[in-house]
Amino acid sequence: MFRRTFWFGTGVAAGVWATTKVNRKLKQLTPDSLAATAANKALDAGTRIKDRAVGFALDVRHNMAQREAELDDALGLNAPVDHELPAARRYTAIENRNIGNIENRSNPTYVDRTTYSYNRNEDH
Repeated sequence: MFRRTFWFGTGVAAGVWATTKVNRKLKQLTPDSLAATAANKALDAGTRIKDRAVGFALDVRHNMAQREAELDDALGLNAPVDHELPAARRYTAIENRNIGNIENRSNPTYVDRTTYSYNRNEDH
């Protein structure tokens, strides 16, 4: 009698264990679970690729700055400048009054302000 009870209990335990394993595997193979697993793997792969790309970009920037410094030293561009650059001049883009004079075409006038009206309703 004890032997039959032992084997009955062993069979019940094996059946419960097998049923649990099969149900877990079936849940893993549902479309939602497969989609979530694929999405997680894609995110992990994207993170790895992004980290590698960022590391590569930082290496390129560092080496670019180093090479630029070497070229600046070789060309003497790091030497101090003794003079200042002149202030930028503004050319008038509209209504140059000296455009009619032939002698003044080679020497345009520098104008800071113009009397041109930007009101488009003025002529109507």
